[in-house]
Amino acid sequence: MYQNQDYRLYQQDDIAAQACVATSHQLVLMLFSALMDELIRTKSHIKAKRYEHKATSVNKCIDIINALTAVLDFDNGGSVAANLARLYDYCVYRLYDASNQLSIELIVEVEGIITNLYNGWQTLGKK
Repeated sequence: MYQNQDYRLYQQDDIAAQACVATSHQLVLMLFSALMDELIRTKSHIKAKRYEHKATSVNKCIDIINALTAVLDFDNGGSVAANLARLYDYCVYRLYDASNQLSIELIVEVEGIITNLYNGWQTLGKK
């Protein structure tokens, strides 16, 4: 038990250290990566019928999506920022539905959208 808790604390410290030196682009990629990891956990909680953990995971996913929405630059981003905001909203609503219906399929749908967006951000970083 303590080893698992110690590892989590170490992992949190490592993420905090990475965030301190990351560019804004890298921070967005970190958020996407954390979101994709949490979506996987959410599916496993549904499969294992750990509904309390599922609820916690869904809330984390929604918090991350809200953080991605909060960093959108609506002043300079134009239609791209507005479209991303709509996509993020759609993902949040699908996660609510997935949580209520205990639907892995809806989470897979959100994973597909998030993966495409993540790949786009990665491509932007290479340019």
